Amino acid sequence: MTTAAVADRRLGALPRRWLIVGAVMPLLLLAGWAMLLAGRGPSVSVAQIGLAAPDFALTDLGGNPLRLADLRGRPVIVNFWASWCGPCVEEFPLLRSAQSAHEGDGLAVIGVVFRDNSEAARDFMERMGAGWPAAMDPGEQVAQGFGIHAPPETFFIDRQGVVRGRQIGQLTGADLERQLALILATSSEE
Repeated sequence: MTTAAVADRRLGALPRRWLIVGAVMPLLLLAGWAMLLAGRGPSVSVAQIGLAAPDFALTDLGGNPLRLADLRGRPVIVNFWASWCGPCVEEFPLLRSAQSAHEGDGLAVIGVVFRDNSEAARDFMERMGAGWPAAMDPGEQVAQGFGIHAPPETFFIDRQGVVRGRQIGQLTGADLERQLALILATSSEE
């Protein structure tokens, strides 16, 4: 084969390679650009252990205002739940016992209803004997601020408003005691 024939052959193969590179490269660049933009998009602040809990203002099932900031100075449990959630049924008695046992410590329990309706939520609270306020979360803004994907999820917030613990999924008695120790131990003078 002559040098000219080899050169012609390479030139003939070159357009096919460039065609493949030309087709794949824009896709790779587009994917890289999308990943870059995803990192720069509007960030949603999600509750994190060691940081201040996102404040919220809702209306409880009785029509009363419910603001997390109003509970500053008290240890707080924020429990995201739904009446259709089986594990929520199991953990409500634990929350009720904790509220009663730590009433002298100022423990506050707040329920945030997740993807449920107010009538079912009211019935559930009554049936479960829950004596704490619970609120609907229209538009799920509070749930988004806490990074909730499904109930139950529970946050443990100290007297200074800092998230000290998070329980994803159903609480057990041991989980609850461990998390309560984190928020009851801090004094209101800190």
